[in-house]
Amino acid sequence: IDHHAALIYTMVLVSAADRDMTDAEMRTIGEIVQYLPVFDDFEFDNLPKIAADCAEMLDSDDGLEQTIEVIVGSLPDQLRETAYAVACDVAAADGSVKQEEMRLLEMLRYGLNVDRLTA
Repeated sequence: IDHHAALIYTMVLVSAADRDMTDAEMRTIGEIVQYLPVFDDFEFDNLPKIAADCAEMLDSDDGLEQTIEVIVGSLPDQLRETAYAVACDVAAADGSVKQEEMRLLEMLRYGLNVDRLTA
């Protein structure tokens, strides 16, 4: 996948962490894709398909680990902190960060090699 899809996968992964993708989280993902400069050359109409592809990957055996590996393998180093930041935005979108989301953020931080101070 390309870096756009990897960032979207990251956001969908966090949104799905507690098995409840809220409207606030989905709205936040849409806003990030529409307004963050890294998505300037992204075709917004592709968002639902990419999100569905991520959800399908998550449903497979070892889906969580596989999805994180795909994200890490697809992101250039300079976008790893961006991926972690958008993950945090989505986790906080509904006003509270659940335990499952915190654990997933921790897994992403290690997978993306984001240092503790930055996180």
